[in-house]
Amino acid sequence: MDNKHYIALELDKVLELLAAKTTSAASAQRARDIIPYHDWRDVSRAVRETAEVNTLSVRFGTPGLGGIRDCSQELHRAQVGGRLSIPELLSACRVLRTIRSVKDWRKQAEEPTSVDYLFDALTPNRALEEEIDRCILNEEELQDTASAELGSIRRRIRKAQLSIREKLDGIIRSPQYAQVLQEPIVTIRDGRFVVPVKAERKGELRGLVHDTSGSGATVFVEPMAVVDANNEIRILRGEEQEEIDRILLELSGRVGEMAELIAGSFDALVALDLLFAKSRLADAMGASVPEVRRDRTLKLNKARHPLIPREKVVPVDIMLGETFDTLVITGPNTGGKTVALKTLGLLTLMTACGMLLPCGDGSCVPVFDRVLADIGDEQSIEQSLSTFSAHITNIISILDQAGENSLVLTDELGAGTDPVEGAALAVSILEALRRKGALIAATTHYAEIKMYALTTPGVENGSCEFNVETLSPTYRLLIGVPGRSNAFAISRRLGLPEDVIQRARELVSSENTRFEDVVSDLERTRQALEKEQQAAASRRQQMDALKREMEEERQRLYAQLDKEAQQARQQAQTMVERVKSQTDLLLNEMEELKKQQDKEEFSHKLSQLRAGYKGRIEHLRDMADPVAQRRGEAYVLPRKLKSGDTVLLTGLNLEGTVLSGPDSSGCYMVQAGILKSKVKEEELRLVDTKERKVTVNGRRRAPSTQSKVDREARTEVDIRGMDTIDGIATVDRFLDQAAMMGMGTVTIIHGKGTGVLRTAIQKHLRGAKNVKSFRPGMYGEGEAGVTVVELI
Repeated sequence: MDNKHYIALELDKVLELLAAKTTSAASAQRARDIIPYHDWRDVSRAVRETAEVNTLSVRFGTPGLGGIRDCSQELHRAQVGGRLSIPELLSACRVLRTIRSVKDWRKQAEEPTSVDYLFDALTPNRALEEEIDRCILNEEELQDTASAELGSIRRRIRKAQLSIREKLDGIIRSPQYAQVLQEPIVTIRDGRFVVPVKAERKGELRGLVHDTSGSGATVFVEPMAVVDANNEIRILRGEEQEEIDRILLELSGRVGEMAELIAGSFDALVALDLLFAKSRLADAMGASVPEVRRDRTLKLNKARHPLIPREKVVPVDIMLGETFDTLVITGPNTGGKTVALKTLGLLTLMTACGMLLPCGDGSCVPVFDRVLADIGDEQSIEQSLSTFSAHITNIISILDQAGENSLVLTDELGAGTDPVEGAALAVSILEALRRKGALIAATTHYAEIKMYALTTPGVENGSCEFNVETLSPTYRLLIGVPGRSNAFAISRRLGLPEDVIQRARELVSSENTRFEDVVSDLERTRQALEKEQQAAASRRQQMDALKREMEEERQRLYAQLDKEAQQARQQAQTMVERVKSQTDLLLNEMEELKKQQDKEEFSHKLSQLRAGYKGRIEHLRDMADPVAQRRGEAYVLPRKLKSGDTVLLTGLNLEGTVLSGPDSSGCYMVQAGILKSKVKEEELRLVDTKERKVTVNGRRRAPSTQSKVDREARTEVDIRGMDTIDGIATVDRFLDQAAMMGMGTVTIIHGKGTGVLRTAIQKHLRGAKNVKSFRPGMYGEGEAGVTVVELI
């Protein structure tokens, strides 16, 4: 990161934050080496990849990528036949294990993403991973089970060591050598077992001297009794090392066969680790996904500088490029002008690096070929450059590089020299940059530049708000409002004598005074409007809250109403069912009385009463919902009713004949069966006796009609599904009609079922006057499901 413009905007510090979020040295270095993209497609792809990885991380967490290191050199050495060490093989194994775990992690989400090409580049090899794990115990040692030969050699070594220790233990415990030994212990020198002997008495223990202590008082002697055993161990150690080298070479060969795939997978892991680091940094900053624009519209909502702690930074709204190409930011020192300028440039560069931005939703950033910045004091004693000279040197370089797709940021443009000349020079520089087509954001104190922004199309003023009462900046950036220096106001608050301030005012040119007064009036108006806007917003929030409360109360009342309605329906239904039950008992008693009455007359009356009863019960059921209004289309009689008209009684769902009416109360006398009653006109519907159609409660009633031929041809009746009373009444009517038509034999279809209906019908037929005889159906006639009746 040697681009001085990037460093001036502190992109290197943000990349260092990103590197700290990575989990490997390779990905950390790749984070530090990021260079912003300049092509819209590259930037869009990079931002989209970060956003989708962030979505995966939120849903499934972050996969473990720690502990991997770049092993490309070792892989190349293994590929050409070299032998890898135990630590190098373990490093390759960790890479393989990470490849497999990341590959398995991706399988949690089924939907495709723009980073799947990186997951697809991961090539796990579980067999090789498990073989390395099986063979290697730790960073320094192989497992005994790495090969049968290695296990056999190590068992022989341990056996020889045990034999040596037994012999040496006999020596150190022997009273004979108690005065000879410096200490009764066994130790190792040059891989051989020895005992410490006093230097002056070393001749009393036959053996080979291998070492001497620093003081010379102790010599380490290998007793002759264990020399052969130590020699055997030395030979076995050589065989062990040869077997270890053979195993390591074999494992290295298998790694070498996969070297290219492991290297490619490692590169994909590093790229994924960098994306997950961007995701973690975005979460830490509370970042959102910006829209990458093809045009020059730049809009940052509630943008925060990522290097300032979130609890201290004041978000700013910055716009540029849509309605104006140049933003002139003014305001007092320490008011936040430079921070706003750096925030604008830094977030633009972060977008070009594929990072999410610490700003609000709805932010959009274009892609620039160059981001050029002149920020900070770059005076140099070595080069004999003053502050002004350093700034002009930078400006010259910027003018050479700026073009149509450049973003130029300048801090304190024209400062460091005579104010009149500096202001004129600043305006001229802005005009030159605008002619090149660059987007520009500049900070200044000069009133001439504020006036230039006010009078020039495409140039807009901005100011960093300052609270004169508290003598502190609010760090809010206000677009469209020129800022004041507030020098006189600040001086007065700090206690500078009023006569000094007044004299200073007199020395300021009248044009500047009028301009500052206009700016002051604008600022007062803006603050008043802002207060009114805040008050209106507060009232709107209160109204919204009240509206929500009213809606919740309405929903609560509706729920309560539905509950009470349901309870009322249940109570009404229970009441109707109770009445029906009692009426059924009464009808059963009437059926018993029927046996003692004239069968034909009583049956006819019972049928009529039964029909009236059924109509009333249905009416009660319709009335069982006491809280619901009946809905139906309005009905108007097509003409005045007259005696003899056939009408439908909507309350009873029965047809009747008009006898007389209307009377003084508007009621008609109607006979329905044996019932005569007064009925209001609105409860009557005229029945067309020709087509037998009538509209009732929005439904068309179209009773079926039969021709005389149909009626004459009817020799059977179906009463399946009826109860006993309805069945008997229907059979009576049918038998009457059949007798009138002179039929000899008819069939009653009652079904088999439980036999209750069949028994009741046949019992009734025994007493019927017009029945000569009856019998069950035969095979082909319906058998026990029908009764065949022969009429008189």
